[in-house]
Amino acid sequence: MSFGSPNNPYGQPQNPPPGYGAPQEGQPGQPGQPGQPGYGAPQEQPGQPGQPGYGYPQYPQQAQAGYGYPQAPGVPPQQGYGYPQQGGYPGGPRVASMGRRFSARLIDSVAFVIIYAVLGFIGVAGSIGDMQDCDPASVNYDSCMNDASSDFVSSFGAIFGVFLLIGVLYEWLMTGLVGATLGKLCVGIRVVKVDTGQKPGLGSSFIRYIIPVVGGFACGIGQLLVYLSPFWDKSGRQQGWHDKAAGTMVIQN
Repeated sequence: MSFGSPNNPYGQPQNPPPGYGAPQEGQPGQPGQPGQPGYGAPQEQPGQPGQPGYGYPQYPQQAQAGYGYPQAPGVPPQQGYGYPQQGGYPGGPRVASMGRRFSARLIDSVAFVIIYAVLGFIGVAGSIGDMQDCDPASVNYDSCMNDASSDFVSSFGAIFGVFLLIGVLYEWLMTGLVGATLGKLCVGIRVVKVDTGQKPGLGSSFIRYIIPVVGGFACGIGQLLVYLSPFWDKSGRQQGWHDKAAGTMVIQN
């Protein structure tokens, strides 16, 4: 005698529903319909690699720069402290061309010549006036002319000293505090610190100024070499010897 319905005899457990770990027909080694995916058991599809852990597919993420992660190919390295990138990357500083730097130096030189000419004219005019005051018929004519000549030499020396002082203060203070002389401002270039991108400051600007001046003592040859030295720079920044010593570079605004 049998108990229960024919489909479910009493005491006979039913087959577990699909998805609870019971093997389905159609799985490897069993004929029949294809197996149904279980709950939480990821099934590998043909042509696709298996997915790791918990059935959630993993998506590739782009490597982030810093913290030990390798940087993605083709992405330029980032530089710290907010300074513009160097080496031609997008957003980096534009290195000032030698043509602009020469034009700035030429403008500053012309300005100095004009200042020197004005001061020299004032001194010479005063000395000539003193000579004209000497009376040729006077017995003191020779001594008057000698005094006027001495005044002329003294005036010329004083004017030359003032000219040098103006040159030192102009180049040193303008570069250190403003980052550019009038000539550089006219052509749109400025001097910055390589490591910060900020104005050089008085210390670095003095080093940058004094090196060409010292080179000028060798008949001007050393000064010329200093100003031409950016042509031989291999860093891509066109730094002269004075720039390397001061830790500066010249960029275009």
